[in-house]
Parts: sequence; C-alpha cells; structure tokens
Amino acid sequence: MKMILAIVHDEDSHNLIKELSEKDFGVTKLSSTGGFLKMGNTTLLIGVAARQVQEVLAIIEETCKTHREMVSPTPIMGDTGYVPIPMEVKVGGATVFVLDVAEHYKY
Repeated sequence: MKMILAIVHDEDSHNLIKELSEKDFGVTKLSSTGGFLKMGNTTLLIGVAARQVQEVLAIIEETCKTHREMVSPTPIMGDTGYVPIPMEVKVGGATVFVLDVAEHYKY
C-alpha cells in the first residue's frame, strides 16, 4: 500500500478531488498555506494500492497545471521606505510525495 501526499493550489483542488472521486479513489482533504506567497493550498491524502500509484499521478498531473500570475508579496525596503514590488511567479501545479505504508487499518 502507498500513501500519496499531494500539495495542490486551492484553485485546482476541487477539480482534482472530483476527478479522483469519480475514479473511486478515496481522498482526505486538509487545508494548508504555502510558505513563500502565503497562498492557500490544499493537502490531499490518497491511500492506494501500489499498482494504482501511476494512475493517480497521471490524474494529478493532468488536473494541476502551473500558470504565471502577478502578485504583490510583502513590501521590500527601498530608498523611500517600503515599496511593494509586483512580480510574476509560477503558481499552481502540485508537489507530490509517495510514501510506503507499513500497516493499514480501516475500522
């Protein structure tokens, strides 16, 4: 058994959960926040048989696309004081960990 831990952009999470559920994969949703931009993320826990990992990864890859977005992060110090500098950053996509599960119980 494997545990897939997927950290995805909030905007992608609803479609991803829908796609996984339609294919009968159980998903547990946890709200989380990203570090750099403090943007909302969703962490999904997906327990699957080892043979199903590639199928789940393909669904995640298809559903969670990256895109570029203009953001105004925390202002930085300039010569005239704090100046917010908008910057273009890549957002979306997914960070995925596949972990071995030593034991699994369902009560």
